[in-house]
Amino acid sequence: MKKILVTGGCGFIGSEFVRQGLERNYEIIVLDKLTYAGDLRRIPKGEVKFYKGDIADRDTVRRILRRERPDYLVNFAAETHVDRSIFDPSLFLETNVKGTHTLLEAIRTYGVEKFLQVSTDEVYGEIKKGKFTEESPFLPNSPYAVSKAASDMLAKAYYRTYNLPILIVRPSNTYGPYQYPEKLIPLVIYSALKNKKIPVYGKGENVREWFYVADCAEGIFQVLEKGRIGEAYNIASGEEKKNIDVVKSILSLLEKPLSLIQFVRDRPGHDFRYALSTKKVRRELGWRAKTRFAEGLRKTVDWYLENFSWVEEKIKEERAYFRRFSKFYLSERRLRR
Repeated sequence: MKKILVTGGCGFIGSEFVRQGLERNYEIIVLDKLTYAGDLRRIPKGEVKFYKGDIADRDTVRRILRRERPDYLVNFAAETHVDRSIFDPSLFLETNVKGTHTLLEAIRTYGVEKFLQVSTDEVYGEIKKGKFTEESPFLPNSPYAVSKAASDMLAKAYYRTYNLPILIVRPSNTYGPYQYPEKLIPLVIYSALKNKKIPVYGKGENVREWFYVADCAEGIFQVLEKGRIGEAYNIASGEEKKNIDVVKSILSLLEKPLSLIQFVRDRPGHDFRYALSTKKVRRELGWRAKTRFAEGLRKTVDWYLENFSWVEEKIKEERAYFRRFSKFYLSERRLRR
């Protein structure tokens, strides 16, 4: 039985990976800081060994690696919300860049068979036509995307410089059950069910490639198990949708009026379109996404309807967190002046 250390395993995609890992008969250890976006209830109780801690904490990371000696390390741990990165990039640099560096340094000492860095399509920037390949240059446009690009390049550098067994996966826009309600689909579902206005950036014309979370985790397993060391792989669904069309689809499923839509000022530096070529992963690993968007969206809406109390709890937590964070940020900014 192979042992996987999953950092960020209580997050949205990480927890789906953990659940699938147990089904695949892996021994799973989770390291998670349990920030506002982490939740222990996402992972099966009693089936996973859990450590609470920060991947940027050198002593914690080394203690766990020394004790557990995992075969694989899969790094999901990250700050992920673009809007939060615009508000304060420092948190993203701390976790996404310093945290990844801490993990890479630790495996230089303790060793693993494979280290898989979970990246994002946003490292490539935006593309008006065509699709990004794994060889496309990085042109990240938000502090979040820059932090992920930096961690991606760090992993590549440690493969080249220190011959570490690095793999990188770059997924497209993921959605599904258990997603934190700061992201578009769960936020729309929550707002619609509460008959609240649904904020849509600009005119809602921005295009994303929507990728069901179960497919995403399966794709990551394919890269972990079969990918070539030192290589990066795009994984995506091929299902491109405008944000406004996603919102309208959700309102239709919930039988809610389009009048709930409220167009708001666009996000600073908002990328217009992402699209990934998955030729490499299909050709080399024989993998492709299974879930069509209509099916995945229906499953997602049904889950949120059945677990609405969880969503309301998370909304309350987010508001409380953001109030505390705003006060701290403003006081820190005054001190820096």
